[in-house]
Amino acid sequence: MSAPPRPYTPRRLTEVAAAEADALNSLPAGVLDDILARVGLRDAVRTSALSRAWRRRWEALPSLDLDFPRPKGGNGASKGLRAVDSVLLRCPGRVRRFYAYLDQLHAGRLDDWLIVLSRRAVEAFNLISVDGLIALPSAVFSCGRLTVLRLYGCALPLLPAGFEGFPELRNLALINVRFQENGAYHQLEEIIATSPSLEKLLLWDVEIAGDFTEWVIQAPNLRDLNIRSAGDLGWNIGELPSLHSADIDIRDYLPDRDFAKFLAGFASVTKLVLCTRHSPLNGANILETLPCTFGNLKSLKLYTQFSELSSIMSTFCLLRNAPNLERLKIMIDDGVGQKYEANGEFQNAQWTDCMCAKLQFVQITGIHWFSNELCFIELILSKTRLLRTLSVSHGEKCSTSNEGVVNKLLNYPRASSHAKVLYEGKAKK
Repeated sequence: MSAPPRPYTPRRLTEVAAAEADALNSLPAGVLDDILARVGLRDAVRTSALSRAWRRRWEALPSLDLDFPRPKGGNGASKGLRAVDSVLLRCPGRVRRFYAYLDQLHAGRLDDWLIVLSRRAVEAFNLISVDGLIALPSAVFSCGRLTVLRLYGCALPLLPAGFEGFPELRNLALINVRFQENGAYHQLEEIIATSPSLEKLLLWDVEIAGDFTEWVIQAPNLRDLNIRSAGDLGWNIGELPSLHSADIDIRDYLPDRDFAKFLAGFASVTKLVLCTRHSPLNGANILETLPCTFGNLKSLKLYTQFSELSSIMSTFCLLRNAPNLERLKIMIDDGVGQKYEANGEFQNAQWTDCMCAKLQFVQITGIHWFSNELCFIELILSKTRLLRTLSVSHGEKCSTSNEGVVNKLLNYPRASSHAKVLYEGKAKK
């Protein structure tokens, strides 16, 4: 009989690891760098325990990612932030990415970190505050090689004199970000205008102090624009020749300006997401007519409801002005009672020739089985000749017994012989 294998004692494990590390040393330096870069900073540092030859191997990486995810449980700042100074001191290579959840305790180090990151040609800077608004130092504007800048819960300083922009920035996301007074509106305008490579722009709940001023969003290569705001921050849509998709949720619909004119700035998009569920503060209809046609629009997603006249009229207005629309998705709010009756005769009067002529797929989620909703579904089925599927799901708080209504829904007349009606039960969150 052969002898049993030697047990793996701690010393034996160390010897095996050292042997494997020595075997790795035979690989080209570029391959080793790629391996260390792929395992992440924390595990790359741990390789220093493999053998004497590996003790400082990670420090020679030509580039690294400083990635500090949120702790398990979703609370507090990222772990390991205390090591940032040591890592930057010991590893002189380029920093491609900095990603962290930050609290006020570590915010005081941001200025020094950003100065070093700018010298190391950082490409992506993603900072999320977990402790109120964090004042961002002006050194962030010296990171001229950025391709991605994502800020959450930060207060931006004034632009420094001689700011040259972000010539390589492709993705800019500002969420719960506050701009200071003294030309703050034009500060955001300048950041966008001096980022000629910008392709994606997200502005969610941005706060701009000071007197209201209109300004222009202009970006020659912008493809995706996403705006969510409680009020009017003075946007005007300028030249956006590359714009492909827009996602707009402005809760007061620019009450002192022309919301329809604002939307006309997105006339060239192929994909539009729009929220028309909010009640206008001035009681007027959100949209009755549009000064443009969405000739390229293929996909339309509406967050809306069929309980108030303003939202109903806005839906029909958009459909009338999207002659090439192929996909329509309607997300209906929970808990909104029907305040206005828009019966079949009323809705049929809103329909025009060639409306929804190319519509093929319709999805309606969150339905309450209100008469206005059912009349709209019946109208769509009876008018759209190229329709292939119409799917319906009811809202979370819908208490109406729906068996009889569903049977009625499934038997509505259809203009398309290929149309299928699918009932999918309760809407998924």
